[in-house]
Amino acid sequence: MGRTSRRKRTTTANRAIAAAAALILGGGGLVAVNVYASAGEGGSGPAPGQDRGAARQMSTIDCPDAGIALPDVPDRARPEVDRELAAMDTQITDAYRQFADRKESIARDPALAENAVLGPLRSKRSASLDRIGIAVERAAGARPQGLDGLAGCSLRADDEEDGQGGGDGGGQDPAESADPGQGEGQDGGGGEDGGEGDEQDQQGNGPEASDFVDIRSVQPNVDRPRNRRGASRGTFTTDCGRNENGKFNPDNVIAAPGVSNGAHHMHDYVGNQATDAFAGDDDLAGGETTCRNQGDRSTYYWPVLRLQNGEDENDVDADGGGKDQNTGEIQTPSQVTLRFVGSPAGKVTAMPRFLRIITGDAKSFTNGDANANASWSCTGFENRQLADTYPICPEGSQVVRSFAFQSCWDGQNTDSANHRTHVAFAQDDGRCPAGFRAVPQLVQRIVYDVPPGPGFAVDSFPEQLHKPGTDHGDFINVFDDRLMKKVVSCINGGRKCR
Repeated sequence: MGRTSRRKRTTTANRAIAAAAALILGGGGLVAVNVYASAGEGGSGPAPGQDRGAARQMSTIDCPDAGIALPDVPDRARPEVDRELAAMDTQITDAYRQFADRKESIARDPALAENAVLGPLRSKRSASLDRIGIAVERAAGARPQGLDGLAGCSLRADDEEDGQGGGDGGGQDPAESADPGQGEGQDGGGGEDGGEGDEQDQQGNGPEASDFVDIRSVQPNVDRPRNRRGASRGTFTTDCGRNENGKFNPDNVIAAPGVSNGAHHMHDYVGNQATDAFAGDDDLAGGETTCRNQGDRSTYYWPVLRLQNGEDENDVDADGGGKDQNTGEIQTPSQVTLRFVGSPAGKVTAMPRFLRIITGDAKSFTNGDANANASWSCTGFENRQLADTYPICPEGSQVVRSFAFQSCWDGQNTDSANHRTHVAFAQDDGRCPAGFRAVPQLVQRIVYDVPPGPGFAVDSFPEQLHKPGTDHGDFINVFDDRLMKKVVSCINGGRKCR
C-alpha cells in the first residue's frame, strides 16, 4: 500500500498537540487523562464470573500462540499450516472487535463474553487446529500432540503481568555494534507514572500512561561485553533510505506467506520493493531496491510508528489500519541505520541467500517476554534502553527504536516452522550455541522526530494494545554472493565498509 496522505506535521504543530494531550512534570512524573482513544475502541468487559469493577480492566483476548507450539512442521505441510495460523490471527482480531463492540452489553451480562465471543472463537480455533493436525499427519504420518489444548482463550486485564520466560530474545545492546547477550532492556523502575492513567477505565486499545517513562529517570543499563581474542570487529553499513516513498502493507511474507493482511498492522519497508505476502524468492531476487548498493536487494521491515493525535491516515478504513484498530498519523523516520557487525568471540561466515529472521515478538503482551527483543531509547541517552515502556524524550532529543537480530545460524535452513529455531542469539560469552555458526549480525537503528510526551505508539495486532514490548523487526537476506563476501571480509578484517 503506497502512502499518498499528508507529510508529517511541523514541529511546532506537533508540540502543540503534545501539550494538549498530556502534562510532563520535571522529574519524570506524568499526568494524563487517557488521550489514546484515537487508537481505536478497545474493550472493557468482564470475563464470566467477574464483577463490574473488574470489568473496567478487561481489555484484551489472550490465546495460546499455536505457532510457537509447532517447532517441527514438515516442509510439505508448511504452506497449509501457515495459512491456518494466519486464519487464527484473523479469528482473534474478529473476536476482539466483537468484544469491543459489545463491551457495554458484556458489562451488564458477563456470560455474554463466553457465549458470544470466547465460545465461538474456541470453535473456530478448534477447527483450524484440527486442519493443522491433519496436514502434519498427512505429511509426517503422525499428528502433533497437544493441539486440542491450544483452542481456548480468555479475557485478560491490560495491567496483568506478562508471562515470564527465558527464550532467545533477551536483552541485546542494539545501540552498540556487535555485542550480544547482556540483558539490559529493562526500564529500571525509574518512571513515575502519576497513577491517574492506571486507575481509569480503558477507553482505547492502548497505549496508556503507564506504558511511558521519562528517559531521564532511567539509570544507564547497557552492559557491553568485552571482545575476546579473535573477535570480528568490522562493520558493514547499507544505506536503503527511510521509506521516503511510503511503501506500506499489512502483510507478513515470513510468518504468513500468501495471506493478505497477515500481520493485522502496517509495516514500513525499506530495501526490496517487491515485498508483499505473495513474494517468493524469485520475486525478491528480481525486485527493485531502495538500497544504494544494488547488490543488496534484502527486505527490511518493521511496524510503523504513529502519532496518536486524532488525525486520520489514508488507511483509516483499510486492513492493517483503522479496520485493525491502528489509527493516527504514520511517521516517516528521520534516520534509519542498517549495520552488520561481527562476533565478540570469533569470525563470522556468510549468511545464506534468502535467510529469514524475525526478531522480537509481535504478541509478547499475551505470549510473555520469552521471545521479546524490543529496545527503546532517546538520542543522547542510548546507554539507557527500555524493553517494555516507551521513552519520553526531552526537548531536542528524538525517539530511537533498535533491533539487534539473531547472529547465529544452524548452517542448514533459511527458515523454520516457527520462524525462530533456525537462528539463535549468541550466549553470554559471545559464542554461538552448539550446532550454530556466527553470521553477520543485523543491527537496526530507527529514529523519529516526534513531540515529547506520550503521544505515539507502534502498530500492533488489536489484542496486543500497542504495547511497546511487542515491537519487532523482520529481515530477508537478498545480498548477492559478491556483496556478501565483501560483508564477511570487512567484518572479519576489522574494517568499516559501506
